[in-house]
Amino acid sequence: MDYRLLGRTGLKVSPICLGGMMFGWWGENGLDASAKLIRRAVEAGVNFIDTADVYSNGESEELIGQVLAETGLRDEIVLATKVHGQMGEGPNRGGNSRAWIMRAVDDSLRRLRTDRIDLYQVHRPDPAVDLDETLGALTDLVRAGKVRYIGCSTFPAHRVVESHWVAERRQRERFASEQPPYSILARAVEADLLPVCRDYGMGVLAWSPLAGGWLSGRYREGAELPVSRRSALLPARYDMELEENRRKLAAAERLALLADKAGLSLVQLALQFVMQHPAVTSAIVGPRTMEHLDSHLESLDVRLTPDVLDAIDEIVPPGVTVNPADRGWQPPELADPSLRRRP
Repeated sequence: MDYRLLGRTGLKVSPICLGGMMFGWWGENGLDASAKLIRRAVEAGVNFIDTADVYSNGESEELIGQVLAETGLRDEIVLATKVHGQMGEGPNRGGNSRAWIMRAVDDSLRRLRTDRIDLYQVHRPDPAVDLDETLGALTDLVRAGKVRYIGCSTFPAHRVVESHWVAERRQRERFASEQPPYSILARAVEADLLPVCRDYGMGVLAWSPLAGGWLSGRYREGAELPVSRRSALLPARYDMELEENRRKLAAAERLALLADKAGLSLVQLALQFVMQHPAVTSAIVGPRTMEHLDSHLESLDVRLTPDVLDAIDEIVPPGVTVNPADRGWQPPELADPSLRRRP
């Protein structure tokens, strides 16, 4: 396994990170199935697991914690989780405030059955909360030993830069990593976010490197398209009545043909594309089955040649996200007309 440094932390992590989104009822995986996936990943050399409190409403953390505790693997794993999403009823059970972060971290530690979180990430920006409020709380958690390093997820480049300014001026812990959506079909971060992360020495953990399943090989022209809980919950990303998704299908078909010509699976092509970007530390995969995981691990054995990378650029040009809905987070100014129009 070719382990990589996570930014400037000194931590070495595998280029594939096992994502925990499919552990629990979201992925219809209980303890036995989750344990088998974790053991298989670790046997292959994966030492990095990422989850979030909101995944299956805490069940993902609980399953990962139980498996790591019962197998004695906790000290061998770089364990990452996230805070931000709404957890239950109530106006203060989510977001990036000090009040919620201080409560949420203890809940995550309990579910994960551990005394520290190696990488604690802010799952999404919260425009209603001052960054200094968030960084101040996270800094206190690092100094208390509950958290080793902090990171952010799906932050725009300007917010990442602002976080470093705040950290320097207010003597806060700085974000050691960023977790953006990045795949062949969603390349917007190449224009600004990935260069910013390199400039600031941040690790990059790419989520959805298979574009939410579009690059799994299951989405092909002329074939019956898969139906899943995810497609029902996120119609903007899967509804084939939308022109943006028809463009994604056309691109996925061309990429599948390119992969076949290169003697690769589409999964290998997609994952290696992400892992070969010089700013990327690790690609987060979210297997639901052992077959999925094995196909992801096979991507570690190949490397894309310059001619294949050039051909990918012809199908989806650098910096282009085929469907804007795949960017993962939309600034409120784009959704709320009152924020861009004078009364």
